Amino acid sequence: MALRTIPLRKVNRDNLWLGGDRELVMFFGLMAFSLVFSAQEIRASIVGVALWVTSLFLLRLVAKSDPQMRMVYLRSLRYKRYYPANSTPFRENTKVYK
Repeated sequence: MALRTIPLRKVNRDNLWLGGDRELVMFFGLMAFSLVFSAQEIRASIVGVALWVTSLFLLRLVAKSDPQMRMVYLRSLRYKRYYPANSTPFRENTKVYK
């Protein structure tokens, strides 16, 4: 018996650009572009290209690990103060007297 395959439609795909998160890739591209063309020096050009290449490499690694890592991180920052002090939701909170 063959396994049933279900095609992924465009609606269900993650929003990636150049292999990384779209907003972060565009942000670092804009930073590198503005650094290169605002300073107009060879050192700034080298730093801008290095920034672009390393950020694109790292963002691709992050997207390969989890394409929605940025959203997970932002949600964890938002809910940080609401996290319970328990290690697990199945822990029984009993008073221990020593």
